[in-house]
Amino acid sequence: MIIIAGLGNPGAKYEKHRHNIGFMAADRIADRWRFGPERAKFQSVIREGEVPTSAGPIRVLLLKPQTYMNESGRAVGEAARFYKTPPGQIIVFHDEIDLAPGRFRMKTGGGAAGQNGVRSLISQLGPDFRRARMGIGHPGEKHLVQSHVLSDFHKAEQPWLEALLDACADALPFALAGDDDRYQAEVLRLAPAPKFSPRQAARGED
Repeated sequence: MIIIAGLGNPGAKYEKHRHNIGFMAADRIADRWRFGPERAKFQSVIREGEVPTSAGPIRVLLLKPQTYMNESGRAVGEAARFYKTPPGQIIVFHDEIDLAPGRFRMKTGGGAAGQNGVRSLISQLGPDFRRARMGIGHPGEKHLVQSHVLSDFHKAEQPWLEALLDACADALPFALAGDDDRYQAEVLRLAPAPKFSPRQAARGED
C-alpha cells in the first residue's frame, strides 16, 4: 500500500489558500479514482481506494492531516508507523514557492526549503519520502511569502490550477508504479506551464 498525503490547513477559512494546494490535489485524486468516503483517523481526514497501474492495482491510503500545516508530520508519521510503510512508499503533495505557478516537480529526499509541513514530515519520517511539488510562485520578497501562501488563488489563476490538479490525478498510476520521472513528465504534458524563476519575475528581473 502507498500513502499519499496532501498538505494544508483544516477549516473553511483556509480552504482556497495557495498553501492548501496539497489538500486540493488529494481531493481531486480521491474523486478521480472513486475512493471511499471520508472518515477521521490518524489525526487526519482519510479516504481509501485502489488505482489500476501497469504493475497491477495499488491500494492507496489518502490523508489530509488535520494538525495544521506545521505539524503535518505527526499525522503522516502515525499512519506510516501503523502500516509499517517505508518513506519510499509515501508521496506528499505540497505547495512550492520556488516553482513557477503551474509547474510540477517530483523529488525524493533533500531538505525542507522553508516549507514547514515538509520540515515536520522530515522530523517524523526522515528525508527520504517522495515530494510532489506544486508550483505556486514567489511574491519576490521574503517578507511577503506568508501573506502570499495564506491568500486565496486569484480568479485568473484558476485555469492553470484546475489543469494541474486534473493532471496530478489522471497521471497518478505512473507514480504508484514507482516511475516518478514518467509521472512528472506526464503531469507537465497534460498541464503545460511556463518555466521561469518566480522570484526574479516577481521582482521584474529578466
